[in-house]
Amino acid sequence: MPFVVGVNRSGTTLLRMMLDSHPELAMPPETHFVPAVIEICDGAGGEPPIAELLEAITGVREWGDFGIDAAELERALSGLGSRAAAPVLRCFYGLCATRAGKPRAGDKTPAYGRSMTAIAAALPEARFVHVIRDGRDVALSIRDRSGERPWGRIAHRWSERIADARRQADELGGAYLEVRYEALVTDPEPVLREICALAELGWDAALLDHRAAAASRLAEMDRALPAQGDRPELSAERRMQVHERVLEPPDPSRAGRWREQMNAAQRREFEDVAGAMLSELGYEL
Repeated sequence: MPFVVGVNRSGTTLLRMMLDSHPELAMPPETHFVPAVIEICDGAGGEPPIAELLEAITGVREWGDFGIDAAELERALSGLGSRAAAPVLRCFYGLCATRAGKPRAGDKTPAYGRSMTAIAAALPEARFVHVIRDGRDVALSIRDRSGERPWGRIAHRWSERIADARRQADELGGAYLEVRYEALVTDPEPVLREICALAELGWDAALLDHRAAAASRLAEMDRALPAQGDRPELSAERRMQVHERVLEPPDPSRAGRWREQMNAAQRREFEDVAGAMLSELGYEL
């Protein structure tokens, strides 16, 4: 079961749409509840109340993106022989796969890069695909989306998130794969073949034409998200704008645009914080 993770604005949505194009794999919208479900199930010794599980799953503001009725989920959970984390999560992903008319499902929630070992302990079939993009391009994309943010602050978050994921990689062993955004948009087939091998998924050329299904997948998100916790309200229009590039072919010009769009002072500000991680990953300073 592939889990696509990475720092936001690193190409995780593009990869989600590519993988979702496979006739045997459904990649639903971001879930955001998996760590909470695992914690609830572990704390209750595998027998938490169904009402608590339903609140954890349907209480996330993205719940409406899945097109699953809460009553349907409740019936499915009620039929489980055990409410340990694995059967509960498999139950949800099974509903996602059925809704898409496919036998398997995966996940694309970038923040799960911080919870990979916990997810792997609960779901042994989980395989993690960590998408890494040059942090300077990530910073440009974040500022395109969110407006002015300090370069150094973005650099710190980018480097820390990648370091956190890489610290977990040794424990995950063969269940972890790093792929580069730059390779994904320049020559996607070798990258996608490697991911298919990791997920024990047969190769299918449909992966190379994600646009065929991307519009309908994106339409699932054409709704406003209410404010929740420290996450501000997000309008339907803004959600569509954020991901509109996935309706286009992979664009190699998006790789390395920092060379033209960041001035020397901005590059220094970013590299003063994240230069060590850029070098560790082999990116030019």
